Amino acid sequence: MSIIEAKNIKKDFLIGKNKVNILKDVSAEIQKGEFVTIIGESGSGKSTFLNILAGFMPPTEGSLIINNTDISKFNENQLALFRRDNLGFVFQSYNLIPQLTALGNIEMPLIFSGIPKKERRERALEMLKKVGLENRRDHKPSELSGGQQQRISIARALVNNPKIVLADEPTGNLDSKNSEEILAILKELNEKFSQTFVIVTHSPNVSTYADKVIKIADGQVVK
Repeated sequence: MSIIEAKNIKKDFLIGKNKVNILKDVSAEIQKGEFVTIIGESGSGKSTFLNILAGFMPPTEGSLIINNTDISKFNENQLALFRRDNLGFVFQSYNLIPQLTALGNIEMPLIFSGIPKKERRERALEMLKKVGLENRRDHKPSELSGGQQQRISIARALVNNPKIVLADEPTGNLDSKNSEEILAILKELNEKFSQTFVIVTHSPNVSTYADKVIKIADGQVVK
């Protein structure tokens, strides 16, 4: 059962007076529960494609159907609500709020969803356990290692039970040991909860974890 269908996606940017074609004609189909990785050289368009899947930017042309909803023509408010209810995000730079504790960072998506405080706390604590950091609940990001911060970012992305988790270079700032640990955690969570994971990564061992690999080169999907 397809949960993501991207059809003939094109994306142009204006740089000065010049139009630059980043994505030329990208189509991809992702099934519910799959662990999918998007690979490609720097500048290939893979992160642009992920940002379109996330609703962070609209395609210039093409359609994008996620969970049976065509979001390619949504306005900003519609996209924000759709992301809240369907998607979770893991970023390369973690994007944690420095003033909040690990637990507070994980609770943030639940606040936006209007979840009562008691339930927020319970769900955030449960996610801390799943990423192995329950003993760091009261630590702020500056008191955590890079690998620990990324685990908190993962817990935050999953705490709202999203149907799809999108990750842009989640191991890009980590050493090889921590990179392997993060990929293993993502794969374990994928198998445990049957959520769909789509990950842009440069990890050399990515094929070990992926159900499907989408390779993008020069703005196109290649075999």
